[in-house]
Amino acid sequence: MTRQPDKLNSVNVEIDLSESFKAYDVRGIVGATITAEAVEAIGAAFVDVLGLAGQDVLIGGDMRPSSPEFSAAFARGAAYRGANPKMLGLISTDELYFAAGSLDCAGVVFTASHNPAGYNGIKMSKAGAVPVSSDTGLYQIRDLAQSYLDEGLPVSTEAPEGTTTQLDVLADYAAYLRSLVDLSDIRPLKVVVDAGNGMGGLTTPAVLGDAILPGLPLEIVDLYFELDGTFPNHPANPLEPENLRDLQAAVVKHGADIGLAFDGDADRCFVIDELGNPVSPSAITALVAVREIARAQGAGEQTPVIIHNLITSRAVPEAVVAAGGRPVVTRVGHSFIKAVMADEGAVFGGEHSAHYYFRDFYNADTGMLAAMHVLAALGHQQTPLSEFAAEYEPYVSSGEINSEVQDKAGAVQRVLAAYASEPVDVSTMDGTTVTATDGSFWFNLRPSNTEPFLRFNGEAVDRKTMELVRDGVLKIVRSNA
Repeated sequence: MTRQPDKLNSVNVEIDLSESFKAYDVRGIVGATITAEAVEAIGAAFVDVLGLAGQDVLIGGDMRPSSPEFSAAFARGAAYRGANPKMLGLISTDELYFAAGSLDCAGVVFTASHNPAGYNGIKMSKAGAVPVSSDTGLYQIRDLAQSYLDEGLPVSTEAPEGTTTQLDVLADYAAYLRSLVDLSDIRPLKVVVDAGNGMGGLTTPAVLGDAILPGLPLEIVDLYFELDGTFPNHPANPLEPENLRDLQAAVVKHGADIGLAFDGDADRCFVIDELGNPVSPSAITALVAVREIARAQGAGEQTPVIIHNLITSRAVPEAVVAAGGRPVVTRVGHSFIKAVMADEGAVFGGEHSAHYYFRDFYNADTGMLAAMHVLAALGHQQTPLSEFAAEYEPYVSSGEINSEVQDKAGAVQRVLAAYASEPVDVSTMDGTTVTATDGSFWFNLRPSNTEPFLRFNGEAVDRKTMELVRDGVLKIVRSNA
């Protein structure tokens, strides 16, 4: 016996789930590649593939207009297959990770992170905040959901239809973060926060303000805290420099000590110093790593492990070693970072994209906890952030530069040929990394899996060297684009 998923969409379209299932999550265009009908089938497949019949499943969503409808559709599919949906309502992605970790339940959050307003998607987690990726069941969920979408949902034989209940985790999330970093005794700080009309507009008042818990020595100047998934002010993607301009101007205008920018689902945080200049995510990684190493050593760990991906600044492993920790490099991507975090028992991990992972946060990423560490470090001394952060930025970085190249492998080979007689070392972990043997520069060329882009990241001991290497490599890459 089967039933067809409820047809909630006004436009009946044929859905190919391979268009929206990526390596780490689901992301698509609402009404075109992702619909409520498809989401209901995904909810059923999520329960079946992960064996969740009879268990609670956490379901929440961000402020995008389609998130409530999609959350309800997923809950119907999950309940039909015997799970008990717990509806979390409006949540950030790291709230899902907190709930999945603290409650030891699998769950999902509907979000498309920093993507434009017409998109939505799903980030999935197993119990304990263990990620669901292409290596750990995501594609099996896709394939089973596609069959349910095409053929109808079979009646569950493992458990009766589940019961749906409501659960609010914001207060517990805020209290837990406050328990990890004590900000009560810092010097008063003026903080401008740009939520980009995303979920940071909900989590910031709860964690850093007095919406739920007692106030802290923080004067919060809010920018775009209104939850609005149409993003009327600017895209909620702080990785793009133009989306930081309002925050940079506000920091200078208000004479603030620091600025914080969250992306749409508030799992990433970018930092602006008191002069209005961005602080690189590598510098934040190094700063937080030093704090977490000291805390772990205080608890008896002799050589705490810190994870970083291969295109963070070389300042990160240098700071880790100097602080008495052990750096471990991994490829780019949150599922890789989280897996290595678990395998190594690492205390902290960071990426160049401003994802920060904490052992005390179930090995998951949370921009808010990283921001709290920066506020604590800044607030416990008198040096302005621009000077304080400069200690962790001794090198000059190119940032990530994309080149549209059809023959990406051929472009890499041309670059390697140009450096064949140079004193360099070459690594093929996650693309191709070329490092000068004297330590004066390194660069990485990494092909995109989904677009005709070859991504360049580089770093050098001074700006002249960085620009020379950057311009030379890009000229070769683009010569036969």
